Amino acid sequence: MITYLFYVFPFEILNKLLLNQTQSFQYSLINTLIFYILILYYLRSHSTFKPLKIFVYEGLGIGFISFIIISICVVFNYVLEISTLFLGISSLIFIILIYLYGSYNARTINIKEIDIKSSSINKNHQILFISDVHLGTNNKKHLVKIVKKINKLNFDFLLIGGDLIDSSSFNFKDLNILKEINKPIYFVSGNHEYYLKDYQNKINQLASFNINHLKNNKIEIDGINLIGIDDNQTESSKINFANKLCDNNLFNLFVCHKPDIWQKINCINYLMLSGHTHNGQIFPFNFIVKLKFKFIYGLYNKGNSNLYVSSGVACWGPKIRLGSKNEIVYLKLGKI
Repeated sequence: MITYLFYVFPFEILNKLLLNQTQSFQYSLINTLIFYILILYYLRSHSTFKPLKIFVYEGLGIGFISFIIISICVVFNYVLEISTLFLGISSLIFIILIYLYGSYNARTINIKEIDIKSSSINKNHQILFISDVHLGTNNKKHLVKIVKKINKLNFDFLLIGGDLIDSSSFNFKDLNILKEINKPIYFVSGNHEYYLKDYQNKINQLASFNINHLKNNKIEIDGINLIGIDDNQTESSKINFANKLCDNNLFNLFVCHKPDIWQKINCINYLMLSGHTHNGQIFPFNFIVKLKFKFIYGLYNKGNSNLYVSSGVACWGPKIRLGSKNEIVYLKLGKI
């Protein structure tokens, strides 16, 4: 169904509006089956064939935008007497303009400042948090851009909240740029690390690039109890590790890829940093993501606990952002 709606339907309607040509049911079915097989092959085979990757991911983004715009045009065409050629040309112009804006937005990185104060904090800290870099989908140039932004900031250490790498074709040597960050780097896994071929070996390689993997473990840094919760486990397992590693004599800073266990942890003072949702990445897809994750983006508070869900520092799949932004989170922790 998704294959037809995003890869076939919008372009059939455009063809009808612009050229007054209607495709047969058999033609639509054959195209849908061919595209479905190509998409399924790419997702299941760990293929590194770049043209196929572009077709799957960028086709999804362009198709999603086209589906929304074409659907609106179909409604207009049904309700009002408007020239089909005019609707077709207008639709095509809107699709191109929105795609160009979304592509530009997807290549821009913003700094998001967050201030958290607690009586459990005994000194001021500046911490950077990034998630969802998706190296593989995104190339080395995007990583270089991130590192340049990071090195312009004053901070104590960097946290990476999962989905650093999402493709088996990624060249690990490109991570050498991270050695230019002369501060400690701490990492927890996301779901995409476990989609890689020989994922355990690849995760272990991260230690060669100045990356400390906090695998369901903790480390005390100047009065902060930094806790890393890996993604490849059940929700109950995450909660058990979180409660076990919590120290109520310190300020607890959790890094957990998905925002699914906040409010389920028996800690007194803590902040959880998460990603995964991309804030929907492409509007209005955020409404669909909201059905899965109650906490989709931003700072949430309940009692003495806080959650910040980042929109991520890069895109997954199509390199398009509408209604969301790439961000490096600049966290300032201070005493009340």
